[in-house]
Amino acid sequence: MIKIAIIGYGQMGKLIEKLAPENGCEVVSIIDPLLDTRISSETLSNADVCLEFTNPENAVENIRKIAGSGKNIVTGTTGWFDKLDEVKELVKEKKIGFVYGANFSLGMNLFFKIVNSTSELIGKIKEYDPYGMEMHHNKKKDSPSGTAKILSEIVLKNTENKDTVQFDRLNRKIKDNEFHFASLRAGSIPGTHIIGFDSNADTIELVHSARNRNGLALGAIKSAKWIAGKKGFYNFSEVFTEMIRV
Repeated sequence: MIKIAIIGYGQMGKLIEKLAPENGCEVVSIIDPLLDTRISSETLSNADVCLEFTNPENAVENIRKIAGSGKNIVTGTTGWFDKLDEVKELVKEKKIGFVYGANFSLGMNLFFKIVNSTSELIGKIKEYDPYGMEMHHNKKKDSPSGTAKILSEIVLKNTENKDTVQFDRLNRKIKDNEFHFASLRAGSIPGTHIIGFDSNADTIELVHSARNRNGLALGAIKSAKWIAGKKGFYNFSEVFTEMIRV
C-alpha cells in the first residue's frame, strides 16, 4: 500500500483522504496551516508520495520544500505554470518523481483525446467555425482555467484557419483567425467544458460536465501510485496515456 501525505486540506484534500483507502493508499500525514501543521522532513518522513492541492501563491514554495525532503510529488494546483522550467530543474536536481497537470480527471483526459480526434477531423472543413466555453464555481481563482487552455491548444493545433485564442471580452468583430473561448464563474458548478463547431447548416458540440470532484481525486491518487518509486518530470497527460495502455 502506497503511503501518501496530503498537502492542503481543502475540498480536494478531504476527498483524497476519503478515497485513498479504497484505492490502495494510506494517508500518513495531512498538512495545512489551519491544522497547525507544516511541511518538514519530520511531517513527511513516512510518506512515499506527497499530493499537493493548495493555491497558486504557495504551490512553488510547497514544491520546493517537499523536494528538499526528497519526496515524490503529485500537484494538482494550477496557476503557477509560468515557473514550470524552474520546477523542472528542481526535480532534476533533487532526483525525485513529479507529476503535474491542469486537470487530473480521468473523464477530462478522455475528453482531451476525443476533442483532439474530432477537431482533427472537422478542422479541415472550412465551413465549420470552432468555439469553446467553460463554467466553474465562483470560488475558482483562475480564469481561464488550465483545462480551457489545454482544450484551446488542441483545437488550434488541428484547425487550419485558426492560429490564436481569444479568452477576453470582445468589443469588436472577432477575426477569422481567432478561436474564441469564454469563461463563466457562478455558484457551485464543479466544471463544464464545451467545444463546439458551428456552420450555416448545423452545430456539433462536445460536452464534459463534472458531477463532483471525485474524478479529479481519483486521478491524483492513481498518479501517486504510478509515480511511487520513479524519478522524472511528468505531465498527467503522459501518465494517463501510460495508464490506458495497460
